[in-house]
Amino acid sequence: MLPEFKNFALTDFSKDGNKRRMLEALAKVRAEFGKEYPIVIGGEKIKSGDVLKSYNPSNKEDVVGMVQKGTPELAQKAISAAWDAFESWRRVSAKERAGYLLKAAELVRQRRFELAALMVYETGKNWTEASADVAEAIDFLEFYSREAIRWANPQPVIASPGETNELVYVPLGVGAIIPPWNFPVAILVGMTSSAIVAGNTVVLKPASDACILGAKFCEIMEEAGLPPGVLNLLPGSGSEVGEYLVTNSDIRFISFTGSKQVGLRIIQNAAKTQLGQKWTKRVVAEMGGKNAIIVDSEADVENAVQGIIASAYGYQGQKCSACSRAIVVKDVYDEVIMALRDKTKRIKIGPAENFDNYMGPVINQAAYEKISRYIEVGRNEGELILGGDGDNSKGYFIKPTIFTHVSCDARIAQEEIFGPVLAVIKAEDFDEALTIANGTDYGLTGSVYTTNPEKIKKAKEQFFVGNLYLNRKCTGALVGAQPFGGFNMSGTDSKAGGKEYLLLFIQAKSICERK
Repeated sequence: MLPEFKNFALTDFSKDGNKRRMLEALAKVRAEFGKEYPIVIGGEKIKSGDVLKSYNPSNKEDVVGMVQKGTPELAQKAISAAWDAFESWRRVSAKERAGYLLKAAELVRQRRFELAALMVYETGKNWTEASADVAEAIDFLEFYSREAIRWANPQPVIASPGETNELVYVPLGVGAIIPPWNFPVAILVGMTSSAIVAGNTVVLKPASDACILGAKFCEIMEEAGLPPGVLNLLPGSGSEVGEYLVTNSDIRFISFTGSKQVGLRIIQNAAKTQLGQKWTKRVVAEMGGKNAIIVDSEADVENAVQGIIASAYGYQGQKCSACSRAIVVKDVYDEVIMALRDKTKRIKIGPAENFDNYMGPVINQAAYEKISRYIEVGRNEGELILGGDGDNSKGYFIKPTIFTHVSCDARIAQEEIFGPVLAVIKAEDFDEALTIANGTDYGLTGSVYTTNPEKIKKAKEQFFVGNLYLNRKCTGALVGAQPFGGFNMSGTDSKAGGKEYLLLFIQAKSICERK
């Protein structure tokens, strides 16, 4: 019997030993810059003849690595290999399937500094954010292993006279896994391992901006002994490979994390029945947010400001859970703005490999330009009190930006920006703050800072988000403790890291035998 699940401890870089190991890992990863990784289909290593290069956003001239670029023909080959492997994989016991994930978890623990270092270079996460990402991946592997075994146990049913009844869960088949670049280990590992441990086989299309990390995870799963064809690696463009996977009649389910625009297109395309399709495709989608932190007149302002800064500027605001709206009750509005500006000024920005830099780059040139356009919009919608500019001469660096006196219906208060841009909105009272917080198309995360128990109760009842935090930041959900997923246009509320998550990748079969 497995020991009780516990979250993996975060790395403490104040300890010299951990700092030394991270520096060694950064040097090791840098020495491997430019390495080429193959497509993997049915255990076969394939070169397509065309490559995708992954660049370091802190220094855009650095080629972190290259992966072979997939094609529709290779996508079909991967789907076929996955179905071939499914015939045997679905018969493997849940305990044995869980064993592969547990072996992978141990390998990730052993290589956690290397993976974090690669993440620093490939996606611009600082040391702390990168190591936390790897820790979450370990949690997913451990947690879903236990959950697979639990769902494979006999399920309770009501007895009926003269009959024996049972309920069993069986896997769906072959799925397409389309993860994001912003949690390139944690979310990728969670999406992939949950489907696999439930008895399915998958085609994994990692995000182009984090494709090397996707290849590294596949190497780890191979080292863990996962049978060929259970996990097939197919990097490629979303418009070519992604669209092919989503619309293919042989794909049974799609697990996606990314933008609302792409997510809605996937949902729409998956709903169209293709010639020869035998099922309705199941879509699991997490699509971002426009998350708010409410600061009440009865809040601990110091604590609230620290929470806003961590939520708005952690990983450059490039988290689906990031705070992009601070809704402040008028009684403390000026006090919050003053403290927020003063503390945010102290944030150090620069290459992510430097431990002293709290903020690194945004992910690429397209992101830099999009965020810059929103900052220009913000100049006409509020008062710019900090930031508002950047530098993309070497990497893609944008200063933490604060707009005050923003209307609740302004574009920068309604549209997801996915960068270090914060809109501060004034509310007359706590009730109006709740109304403003609920006034977007999204419903992913939110925080409330108040010491008033009645207001906390009201927030629990009326703040319409999938993940609500009280007197703490709105980022950093823990696997098992805070199942993650949002309402409205934030997705299907799939609750990754929760007790029901594996139900999305299995289906119930009721069996009745007359005695």
